[in-house]
Amino acid sequence: MLPTTSETTADVQGAITSRGFAFVHGAAMREMFASAGTLTDWDTFRDSWNRLELDTYMADGGRYRRRRHATFSAVAGGPIVQAPHQPHFQSLDYNPIHGGIERWFEPIEPLVVDGASLQTVLGYCRRLFDVLVTTPTDWHIEVHQFRIEARPNEQGRPTPEGLHRDGVDYVLVLLIQRRNIASGVTAIHALDGRMLGQFTLTEPFDVALVDDTRVAHGVTPVESLPPHEPAYRDVLVVTFRRS
Repeated sequence: MLPTTSETTADVQGAITSRGFAFVHGAAMREMFASAGTLTDWDTFRDSWNRLELDTYMADGGRYRRRRHATFSAVAGGPIVQAPHQPHFQSLDYNPIHGGIERWFEPIEPLVVDGASLQTVLGYCRRLFDVLVTTPTDWHIEVHQFRIEARPNEQGRPTPEGLHRDGVDYVLVLLIQRRNIASGVTAIHALDGRMLGQFTLTEPFDVALVDDTRVAHGVTPVESLPPHEPAYRDVLVVTFRRS
């Protein structure tokens, strides 16, 4: 079930309001980001995924996920400000595999945090989500850089917890790049289990946006195509939670 693609911010707002999620093709998403700032350091931003650190918390023993993490806050009417480095925590209700513990990941590099691309993405999300909640809101924001690797004898699992919610209000998943992989299909389900849509992020800037209070999401494992060549899926995940 392929959902209608959102091509403007108004389309995104309408899709999230009506069905709880939106899928945006990269070309359209890049134009939407441009309304919030510049992407002048995009090559540097993209290349920072080559310096992510291994996620050592994987309950399945896998060594296929690399990541970095940062936290921000935004008081209603004020700027987005980086918070001191802190752990990522999810309750067992939302993450039965990795929840219930503080997970400390390496921080996102200062060059990335302060760069135009990340600031533009955060600014666009803040403006979009402010409109969706309709009232002045303070936000707790978390940013995750993920690289999911696939090897000849090991799939990469973008969501090892399966279909899930993150315990926040809104989530943006932005594809940075894919190399030499198959699959990685995003599925969106209503909270009663009904399938609402599925799609694959294939091109840079392809985006999934979800209302985490209303829908669950998951991504199928990725597999390498020609074996013995590097194979990975790089995404930026941004979550906004009312604080």
